[in-house]
Amino acid sequence: MYPLILCSFLMLTVVFERLWSLRRGKVMIPEVITVVEQLGKKEDLNLARSVCEKFDSPFPNTVVSAIKNRNLDPEDLRITVEDEGRQQVRSLTRGLNILETVAGIAPLLGLLGTVLGMIEVFNVIEELGVGQAKALSGGIAEALVTTATGLFIGIPALIAYNYFNTRSEGLILDIENYVLQLVNKIIHLKNDEAESVDVRLRAE
Repeated sequence: MYPLILCSFLMLTVVFERLWSLRRGKVMIPEVITVVEQLGKKEDLNLARSVCEKFDSPFPNTVVSAIKNRNLDPEDLRITVEDEGRQQVRSLTRGLNILETVAGIAPLLGLLGTVLGMIEVFNVIEELGVGQAKALSGGIAEALVTTATGLFIGIPALIAYNYFNTRSEGLILDIENYVLQLVNKIIHLKNDEAESVDVRLRAE
């Protein structure tokens, strides 16, 4: 039962932490979304960076990385932002491996407890015979408690894992969508600037 109690404590800790950390407003910060959507000229990049640097979250951190590396070639910029994004979004899946592990081992620990309990029951049968029905039924019931406990822990852990995994994947897709918009806008601004310089040089 002690390992099962530890599993339940780990599960509850991860669940409450993920409920707090994966709130949409905490990850997809409205101010950052606004500056990305309204970015239309080169001067807006500095404003977007200053807004994003006020927050410490995967989304604004990835946006800052894109702005810092805006002078790279388009392909290098995309690769750099993708690498940074992969590093940043790791925090969105933190703890999910614990839930997955608990969901897998809790029922097994419960079954192990039942097997050990049944071994004790058979030892009682060996010593007292099968006539002690009360002792045998009590021992069997006690042995089955661990299996029930393991299932009570494992089933919610599996549900929580699937829920938070789906939620984190949805947030990651949203981050990728907005960051891709930003990268495309940066490339578009660079192309416009290059075209204006080319036109000016031709005019001179």
